[in-house]
Amino acid sequence: MSTHSVAEVSDAKLQSLSRISLQIRRWILRCTTEAGSGHPTSSLSAVELMTALFFGGSFRYDLRDPKAPNNDRLIFSKGHASPLFYSLWAAARQADVDWVLSEDELMTYRKFGSRLEGHPTSRFPFTEAATGSLGQGLSIGFGMALNAKYLDKLPYRTYVLLGDSEMAEGSQWEAIQLASHYRLGNLIGILDVNRLGQRGETMQAHDLIAYQRRIEAFGWRTIMIDDGHDLDQVLRAYDQVTESSDQPTMLIAWTVKGKGVSFLENQDGWHGKSLDDKELKRALDELGEVDDFLRGELARPSDDQPDQLKSNVASGIDYSVGDEVATRDAFGHALQRIGDQYPSIVSLDGEVSNSTRAEYFAEKYPDRFFEMYIAEQNMVGAAVGLSLRGKLPFVSTFAAFLTRAFDQIRMARHSEANIKLVGSHSGVSIGQDGPSQMGLEDIAMMRTIQDSVVLYPCDAVSTQRLVEAMVEHEGISYLRTTRGKTPVIYENDAEFVIGGSYVLQQSDDDRVTVVAAGITVHEALEAARTLRDKDQLAVRVIDLYSIKPMDHASLRHAADATEVIFTVEDHCPEGGIGEAVLTSLSNHTIPVRCLAVRKRPISGKPDQLLADEGISADAIIKAIRQFIAN
Repeated sequence: MSTHSVAEVSDAKLQSLSRISLQIRRWILRCTTEAGSGHPTSSLSAVELMTALFFGGSFRYDLRDPKAPNNDRLIFSKGHASPLFYSLWAAARQADVDWVLSEDELMTYRKFGSRLEGHPTSRFPFTEAATGSLGQGLSIGFGMALNAKYLDKLPYRTYVLLGDSEMAEGSQWEAIQLASHYRLGNLIGILDVNRLGQRGETMQAHDLIAYQRRIEAFGWRTIMIDDGHDLDQVLRAYDQVTESSDQPTMLIAWTVKGKGVSFLENQDGWHGKSLDDKELKRALDELGEVDDFLRGELARPSDDQPDQLKSNVASGIDYSVGDEVATRDAFGHALQRIGDQYPSIVSLDGEVSNSTRAEYFAEKYPDRFFEMYIAEQNMVGAAVGLSLRGKLPFVSTFAAFLTRAFDQIRMARHSEANIKLVGSHSGVSIGQDGPSQMGLEDIAMMRTIQDSVVLYPCDAVSTQRLVEAMVEHEGISYLRTTRGKTPVIYENDAEFVIGGSYVLQQSDDDRVTVVAAGITVHEALEAARTLRDKDQLAVRVIDLYSIKPMDHASLRHAADATEVIFTVEDHCPEGGIGEAVLTSLSNHTIPVRCLAVRKRPISGKPDQLLADEGISADAIIKAIRQFIAN
């Protein structure tokens, strides 16, 4: 714990900050009462902590440009304290900026169409990242601090306001470990220890020493604030933060939930409740009047800029039809190949880069590769932070393990993050490792993300081209790769677009369509050849490499031209390719039969497992013959 002494704080400064704190308290109560909902008590506990940061001189920000590269960053991990967050911006001014948020707009809080949502999202331009699902803000801040130190090499600091309840989340400790490992002295956590959670006391209540011991054990510097409502103490703490250090810093502050209103202070049962009009009048009378036009001055950052990134044209690809190449290998080589063309690409991997093949990028661009270890939630959160600072993060691990970070992926959409997720070892085709390693739910999971892209290539050429398409696409996209080698079936100049597909085999005599992706494309082609040669049955085969968005036109054309559609996927049926095709053709009369992983998988060789699950070439042949016979 730091005990460094700092200069005396002037009485005038303390009085100014005290008046702004009073103004903010009144706004918190008024906007939540106007909304009829919100979290006023959780906001009131952190007023001095945030007012001192914003207007005490430590926080540097250009109000004219929220995206200025050297702005300090502020993330409210306790996103339910949004009334405080918005009130801070309403109180902020600079010499040539009157305000960025008017008092009138502040009173639209939580109303339909307002950019001031119940928990902050990107609709409000001064929101660094969407929060509210607790335990995520520190990971996002970690990503932003990582960017400042290792990529942009800028002096901005990242501040994260944390609630004591969310310190029970494992994702917090993932971020705390990694921040210490990467020596992020530019990352500052502000822990608001107000004792009360939603239904009573938090795990550690007001035991600041318990937090201190835990956090210091992970390699952080801690600064204790015995009274988080004493502006003098809080300002002194922020002065210590500015000292140069390679250790991340956590301010641990004792606070009172509902501070400033006698009947709310330290009282259980008020979490997430606004005051009625009568209670509001009583509270405002207690607080007293303040100048409605009072504003606080924000310090401006220096105009430092990151180095200009240089781009070079990527080399081409050189495969031959028939080459045996795993799509995970093709992903690694694609990322390595285009790294010079897209210097904003960074790679994050969950300690499996020798399996995902992210190691190829790491070998060529070690300064743009970050090992995230077995901490998938923090890995995705860090990617969000990097994305929001202008980088293009590729996040790779086994497809099965991305399920651990689904909440972070879900929330990334509300930050408008541009992240690229890559899941290797998908499906039962991974073989002997068994079900714990098999990604069988990932397509469904990724399809649920609004506006997401879900891609599943079957060979090296399509993988390379789809990685390029992911880079050009703005938004969340997911690439599913296969562990084992598959034959190259496309020429090097084949074009692959998001939302497209390839009809690999067709004729005017087709009676059956088989729709597949990834590993099952090869099973479908083998089945089609056998049925043609032995049964004189013409089968159309579609490589549905873009699962979302989907090539509805090609599916519709196949439905019009054939008698039945079979979908074949190395994935559970729920939420997978079959259900996506059924939805696409919901108003068509053609029957759709879905072959998918329906049994609990076991260890075995890939071909044994494909056969056992009914998605091998022989299984496809059997299913088609049965349909035709009936």
